[in-house]
Amino acid sequence: MDRLIVACWLVLAAVHASPAAVLLKPALIETLYGVPPTGSSGVLLVHRGALFLAVVVVALFAAFAPEARRAATLLVGISVIGFLVVYSVGGAPKGPLRTVAIVDALALIPLVIVSWEAWKAAP
Repeated sequence: MDRLIVACWLVLAAVHASPAAVLLKPALIETLYGVPPTGSSGVLLVHRGALFLAVVVVALFAAFAPEARRAATLLVGISVIGFLVVYSVGGAPKGPLRTVAIVDALALIPLVIVSWEAWKAAP
């Protein structure tokens, strides 16, 4: 079971790695989101990349530190579910954001697994 949990955390880290890569390579903004990497939107999306790097680091930490898993499920859950809600409320636009939504929807599977494991028993 522990191998499955570690694998799920690694998958969740990987899901957040490409948006985190925007921090190092802002040109990815156009590929991932279909908007130019310049101007105010570009600055905000690069900052979003920094926040996604934090999600990646937390997921990697949770993979190997069981005591961090409850808090990590909250952070990763807010990221994944939050995007899906915002995407849906925004009319589920086609294009690059649909790909992000599909990846996040698939990420719900490992998220449910790690959340169940983290919250099933008292600390």
